[in-house]
Amino acid sequence: MLLERDGPLEAMQSIAALAAAGHGRVVAIEGEAGIGKTSLLRAFSEKTQTDCRILWGWCEALLTPRPLGPVHDMAAELDPAIATLLEESAAPGRLFPALLQTLQRADGTTVLVFEDMHWADNATLDLIRYLGRRISLISAMLVLSVRSDEVDTDHGLRHVLGDLPASVVTRINLQPLSAEGVARLAEDAGRPFAELYRITQGNPFFVSELLSDVPHETRRLPGSIRDAVWARLSRLSAGERRLLDAVSVTPGGIETWLVQALIGEEADGLIDQCLARGLLRRGEHDVLTFRHELAREATLERLAPSLHRNLHTRIEAALSALPETQADAMLSRRVHHADGAGNGRRVLELAPRAARQAGLMGSHREAAAHLATALRYIGLAEPELAAKLLEDWAYEAGLSLLVYDDIFEARHRAIAIWRQLGRPDKVSTNMRWLSRLHWRQGEGRLAEDCADEAVKEVEALPPGRELALAYSTRSQLHMLHYRFDEAVEWGDRAIALSDRLGEIGTRVHALNNVGAALMCASRPGGRERLQESLSLSLQHGLHDDSARAYTNFAECAAMEKDFELSERLLSEGIAFCARHDLDSAGQYLIGRQAQLRLEQGRFRQAESIAEGVMRNDQLPMVMHLPAMTVLGTVRMRLGEAGADELLERALKEGLQTGEPQRIVPIRLALAEAAWLSEDRASAEEQLTALAGMDLNNFRPWDLGELAVWWQRCALDASLPQTGPLPSPRAAELRGDPVTASEEWTRLGLPYEAALSALQTTGVEAKEIFPRAVAMLESLEARPAALLARKLAARRGLAGRLPKTRRGPYSAARNHPLGLTRHEQQVLALMAEGIGNKEIARRMSRSPRTIEHHVSAVLAKFSAANRMEVLLRLRVEPWLLAGTDQPSTIQ
Repeated sequence: MLLERDGPLEAMQSIAALAAAGHGRVVAIEGEAGIGKTSLLRAFSEKTQTDCRILWGWCEALLTPRPLGPVHDMAAELDPAIATLLEESAAPGRLFPALLQTLQRADGTTVLVFEDMHWADNATLDLIRYLGRRISLISAMLVLSVRSDEVDTDHGLRHVLGDLPASVVTRINLQPLSAEGVARLAEDAGRPFAELYRITQGNPFFVSELLSDVPHETRRLPGSIRDAVWARLSRLSAGERRLLDAVSVTPGGIETWLVQALIGEEADGLIDQCLARGLLRRGEHDVLTFRHELAREATLERLAPSLHRNLHTRIEAALSALPETQADAMLSRRVHHADGAGNGRRVLELAPRAARQAGLMGSHREAAAHLATALRYIGLAEPELAAKLLEDWAYEAGLSLLVYDDIFEARHRAIAIWRQLGRPDKVSTNMRWLSRLHWRQGEGRLAEDCADEAVKEVEALPPGRELALAYSTRSQLHMLHYRFDEAVEWGDRAIALSDRLGEIGTRVHALNNVGAALMCASRPGGRERLQESLSLSLQHGLHDDSARAYTNFAECAAMEKDFELSERLLSEGIAFCARHDLDSAGQYLIGRQAQLRLEQGRFRQAESIAEGVMRNDQLPMVMHLPAMTVLGTVRMRLGEAGADELLERALKEGLQTGEPQRIVPIRLALAEAAWLSEDRASAEEQLTALAGMDLNNFRPWDLGELAVWWQRCALDASLPQTGPLPSPRAAELRGDPVTASEEWTRLGLPYEAALSALQTTGVEAKEIFPRAVAMLESLEARPAALLARKLAARRGLAGRLPKTRRGPYSAARNHPLGLTRHEQQVLALMAEGIGNKEIARRMSRSPRTIEHHVSAVLAKFSAANRMEVLLRLRVEPWLLAGTDQPSTIQ
């Protein structure tokens, strides 16, 4: 009997109707263990099975979950191509799109039920994120059951659901039965109510388990469900208990054939008896499970240690005896049972294989867990295997876990073993990774020491891949710290060696370092190398390298004020990251897009974009720092509250990295803020700190900006300068602010043009000052406009200034991607899923005109189709801001 669940059931049926109309949804059924999640799902299945195709899959409480276990359960009813991809351990980049296409092609509505998501592996969570982002565009429904009392704030499922658009996710939180509901059940069973409700507190499983006891039992009711289960088990026959013991050590259920192998001839009869008593349930593919997981856990707890190990040993042996393909598909289970048996040598054999399989499928957290299981038996491993386990675990944990102390320790232990074995190439590998770890932690000196050591370890060996990678790592660190000569030197070595070895990945990485160094230093050849790095990475499907190439190339182009090139690279790069679910890299690029808008004087757009990035609190520090710097700077220029706190926080994080590219713009922004408030002492503090850095390695644009602020603040000491400076900065420094302002205007930096104009003196100021004030007020740069009016008053020019006004830019100027007003209206309607013909009708335009508008939107989004536009809108919802039409983007 499904009691007190009418509301949740109706909600699920309503969502199924939406899915049938092509507006798919994700439903999370949440509640404590035993609350009736599965019962609700089965009732829903019974009511909708004629209208929907319902596929079931289960996550398992294995020590290390089986990657994509629920999809394996569904495979037989999906497209045969999906089953083939699963057997091949295909990477998510192949499997996930194939599954999406299967759902898109399916007739009618497909409901995918993922049971027990609190035990979900990383690959399954990635799949939910991938499908959830696209679900609103297809006739499908994802239903997730999860124990809320086993999902804390750091659980991966919470992050996945939080990442999905709120409008596609419905959470149904099941509550315990009311006292009236329990009373009704007790009355139907002829049992007393008061004590039953007190002990169970309305948990349906507790209630049903206790009510299933024979009514004439007069024993005292147990104080926990475990006691209730144990009491019931004690009344079973020895054969039934033996069967339940075997089922209890197999989280997620046990196949009938495996029970037969363990129990023998009486297995079928015992299974029938336990099914009849309601202790077990036969599910899909002839898998037996306890009627409730709590019963399994209670049964498992009562097993004697020797029996526990014996059952695990026998199950692992039976699974390993399967044909090779089937046995490989059960590697996760085999590791679980080998570990349960205490068979360390078997774990050492199986766990690395299971980890490799999980890694291929993108389940790096599960791969790390398998390797961690193996590490518990590291004392049994030969030295070479021990070192390999340590470094493999460190690699997988570095991708998926934030346990840096443990990762450092594992790398150092691996290095010690490889040194004993005389393997300098392996020492170099681990030194290179240590360098990267120290860099992420802001420990620049240690990062460089490790990079130097990585080179030294392999320099005496025949040149190989490790030496090329060590050279490129050295080059990258030099580039990040503005030591451009050294970056080029080490990068060229890596390129030359990678070419000899035919190593494309290393060449791509090194070309990026060298190109960025040359372009930052305003030297020839940088653009060509960055373009080659980008082209090769795209050609060879190197997604991470592609994102890095887009980032560095776009940033260098923006630094040179080539906004057209930077705009194109950022747009393509953000679209690329959205297409390949590279969320972190995409958010970093969006932060750089905010920086571009800031330089263009599009302050409100810069603020919106930066705020969007900062709302994602899962980003690592380096990924959100550009957005934080922009947000602090733009709020300072707009005169909004909180700017100082943001900039001080950004400075603290920037100093931790030790990289000039993080530190310089923040200190310059703080100096500008001090200048605007006429706080000369604070400005001098920031500028003097910058002057204390190695100016010989500053980018010319950074050095020019420092020199200009030094002059504007009239600091007493002289600032040493090296090399030629960009023309607008040089013009202002030589006393020609009018030329500087004109040059900034030509380059497209109106705020810089206005600030240079404010340095004008003499007769020219009468004409220049009014234009500068008008420009600052049109930009909403209130602090600068206020200072300009003060300066004008001091010079007797107040009467020549325009009246205060705030005039917004045109729609094309306002929109972050430069969409016209009509294109913004088309975008809003596209976001609602409306086709071209209907858009033409609503806007009273010809279909051909609308086709042109749609093509323009796609081009400005760097999108190949509407789907890519919708995916990007989910990452950047501010791109819909200011449109005339409301949007229902999910």
